[in-house]
Amino acid sequence: MDSAAQQGDRLGGHPKGLYYLSFTETWERFSFYGMSALLTLYMVKDLLPHHASEVVGLATLRGLIGFNGALSDIGFAAIVYGWYAGLVYFTPLIGGWVADRLLGAKRTVLIGVLLMSAGHLAMSFYATFLLALLLLILGSGFLKGNISAQVGALYPRADESMRSRGYTIFSTGINIGAASGPIVTGLVAAIYGWHTGFAVAAVLMLLALVTYILGQPHLADDRPARSQQEAAPPLTPEERKRVLVLLFVIFLTIPAEIAYPMVWSIGILWVDQYVNLATPLGTIPSSWFASMDSIGSILFAPVLMVLWGWQAKRNQEPASVTKQGIGTAIVGFAALMFAYSNWGVAGQHQVSALWAVAGWLVMGLGWMYYWPTTLAIVSKAAPPRLASTLMGVAFLSPFVAHVMAGWVGSYFDQMTPTTFWLMDAAIAAGGAALILMLRKPLQRGLETGLSA
Repeated sequence: MDSAAQQGDRLGGHPKGLYYLSFTETWERFSFYGMSALLTLYMVKDLLPHHASEVVGLATLRGLIGFNGALSDIGFAAIVYGWYAGLVYFTPLIGGWVADRLLGAKRTVLIGVLLMSAGHLAMSFYATFLLALLLLILGSGFLKGNISAQVGALYPRADESMRSRGYTIFSTGINIGAASGPIVTGLVAAIYGWHTGFAVAAVLMLLALVTYILGQPHLADDRPARSQQEAAPPLTPEERKRVLVLLFVIFLTIPAEIAYPMVWSIGILWVDQYVNLATPLGTIPSSWFASMDSIGSILFAPVLMVLWGWQAKRNQEPASVTKQGIGTAIVGFAALMFAYSNWGVAGQHQVSALWAVAGWLVMGLGWMYYWPTTLAIVSKAAPPRLASTLMGVAFLSPFVAHVMAGWVGSYFDQMTPTTFWLMDAAIAAGGAALILMLRKPLQRGLETGLSA
């Protein structure tokens, strides 16, 4: 069947399967962001200065990346993080193909969870650092796009508003995990060491596996793999046009995906060097700031749900592409807050933590506007037999953007923090302007051939 919703399997107006998928992503994002929050700091403070010779293949990789000249540890760490984060978003294209053509989404997601569990465990040892990154990249590719596509399969294709709210709930689960992961792993790493923090992430991946298995009866039937694809008719002209417009809409998310994720790598280093982290109870770990944007997303999610519902009743809810433009503009504004907070501040640990927290929270608001909306757009506009593959294509935007962000981030220690964050804000502002200029023809193109 096309939708699990047809089974009357609902809770709070949404299919029950949505909540199992959301909780699975909560634990998966807990482990992923818990590890990612430590990654750049771990490389700059421990791995590169003290244990680089122990890592299998690291010297070769550094030679390849630094082919055009010597890189500082910060520059090398920024580029490694960028490629790692980027490839995490490239491999969903492979995972989508595997799900659509070979295994189906359910089995593919299960394999992804197991690979990620092995990757987090491998992070607990210096020698297997690069192997760990490879396992995490492959595992996330098998999981990420396919679980997002399964959310879309729970809703009727014509119900854009409810589908968008479903993805907002799903993204809230993502943000709960992303907010709590860095806090827990950062605290554990501060007390017991880096590798213990990574091991905690491995344990939480196993909870994701259990949650997903328990939710199987509430998910839409898995599509037949190879036989259905061979029997499927070619795309209609309307579907081909819709796919082309969809690809361009995905492309337009690249500026936001450069500017926003900068807080997860360079942002953490900036906090570690320039923000005053002292409190009456002691100095807080800089890695905790990796939770702040997710906390912002969680806080703003119910506000947006109420706002969009109120606007929908009055036929005033912004179109999906417009929401993308608004979100990208908000990301640029948050980067401006970082730039302003460091204006005229030359010494380390002098920037008020309130400015940093505020900027991170606003980043979370921007993300809630543009990324869940992008997933909802793909879910609605993609031809059904290409749903998982095109959801994987959607993650090519963060792939390209994160790789570019790694290159941009490598210049952090070559300019003032204010100049760096102004550059980050300008990238988002340019993207927002382009989206908002083209929003009307793009929205019409996405609706070509779809029933009202």
